[in-house]
This record gives sequence, structure tokens and C-alpha cells, in this order.
Amino acid sequence: MPANEKELNVNLLERLDIVERIESVIEEGGDIEAVKKQLEFEKKLIKRKLYQEMPVSN
Repeated sequence: MPANEKELNVNLLERLDIVERIESVIEEGGDIEAVKKQLEFEKKLIKRKLYQEMPVSN
């Protein structure tokens, strides 16, 4: 859960980025396979962020 409004905005902007990238695949005439490929790529990026170690704060 975001700790503050800035974190929430960052999370929402990242989601918007994902949606816009998928929309661009569709607008470029991408078929369902192209969309599936883009979704797999987005999932890979999300997992990379999800499983990275968080910085230690003092």
C-alpha cells in the first residue's frame, strides 16, 4: 500500500504506461498474439521490480 500521495501517483503512472504500451500494439495493427507477447513482456518487467531488493534505510 502506498505510503503517501506521491507513491500512489507513481504507481498509477506506471500502470498508465503499461496500458498505453499495450494500446500502441493494438493501434499498430497487432493481432492477439502480438498483444499476448506484449503482456508477457510487461509481466516480466513487473516481476523484475517486484522481486528486487528494497534499499535499506537508516
